Amino acid sequence: MAVVIPAHNEQALLGAALAAVSRAGRHPALARTRLLVVVAADACTDATESVARQAGALIAPLDARSPGRARAEGTRIALRTLNLDPRNVWIASTDADSEVPSGWLAHQRACVEEGWDAVVGTVRPQGWHPALSEVIHRHVREYEEAGHHPGRPDLHSHVHGANLGVRADAYLRCGGYPTVATGEDHALVGALEAGGHRVLRTRRFPVLTSARLAARAQGGYGEHLGRLAAPVRQLD
Repeated sequence: MAVVIPAHNEQALLGAALAAVSRAGRHPALARTRLLVVVAADACTDATESVARQAGALIAPLDARSPGRARAEGTRIALRTLNLDPRNVWIASTDADSEVPSGWLAHQRACVEEGWDAVVGTVRPQGWHPALSEVIHRHVREYEEAGHHPGRPDLHSHVHGANLGVRADAYLRCGGYPTVATGEDHALVGALEAGGHRVLRTRRFPVLTSARLAARAQGGYGEHLGRLAAPVRQLD
């Protein structure tokens, strides 16, 4: 298994993200699984690379200022480093401002054994200013209701690079992450579904992600929260 994390000037939050991945990697179900963590350090001018190196992550440097290109490059480096049959490699994706739960990787491995080609999970915001509580709680309610299917409470319609996993051969067959400015996660999942791959959308093991209003990626979850909180944005 490989975990790919794109990062642009994330020295403040990356350490917690990597610590969470490390905890998930120590799950008993992964005792015989090789785990590689790759941080795609994109145009970083702070200590992001140092934080990644101290945590034992492999660094994939680039200068694109693009989450899509960063995820694609991190995945390319992971596959080259592991040098295994892609059918035997699982690529998990999260973000540098996010913390995965301890059972996250074990759950994805179990999904592999059940025959799924990809797993698409959900997120939950954390760390918002108290003045934003009403806005955030309303957002969470609406988020949980989105894509609800009667009798199928686990299904959802969200896609987040912060909580995603795909078998490497399926990833390669559908062309991988496109080098787009935004929406690379949606494009990948769309290509997987269009290609007939088995994609599991699940609300189990949501990933905690920063509720900061100064979003790193245009069109992403952080920018969405920023728009919702615009009336009190000066508090960020």
